[in-house]
Amino acid sequence: MGLDGKKDVRLDVSTIGSVSRLEVLEGPSERRTRSEAEKARIVAESLMPGAQVSEVARQHGAMRWQVYDWRRRLRQRSELASREAPGSTFASLMVEEPLKERPARLARLGIAIGDIVVRTDVNWR
Repeated sequence: MGLDGKKDVRLDVSTIGSVSRLEVLEGPSERRTRSEAEKARIVAESLMPGAQVSEVARQHGAMRWQVYDWRRRLRQRSELASREAPGSTFASLMVEEPLKERPARLARLGIAIGDIVVRTDVNWR
């Protein structure tokens, strides 16, 4: 018998008062295990343009940090490309003639915040 007179049930409440409501939650109480393929699918969905990691995680019953962790692990194993699109390159810059030196111009800059005004001269090309 348990402390409360019922078989194998123990309550962490004072025995002075009475329990007006006892809620029993049923369902899986252990950690959810996901296959590598399922993790990869969730990560791929989170990388789609416009996707929000928190929303994707919520849809799959995961936490946002888990999706970030799965991304990191897939990148470490080289199973996930970096964020850059495949084949992305920088455009080459071609200068046909050297830039000519221009004389510096003087400008006055003033910033007013409430009753305070800060003025300075600025040289720019």
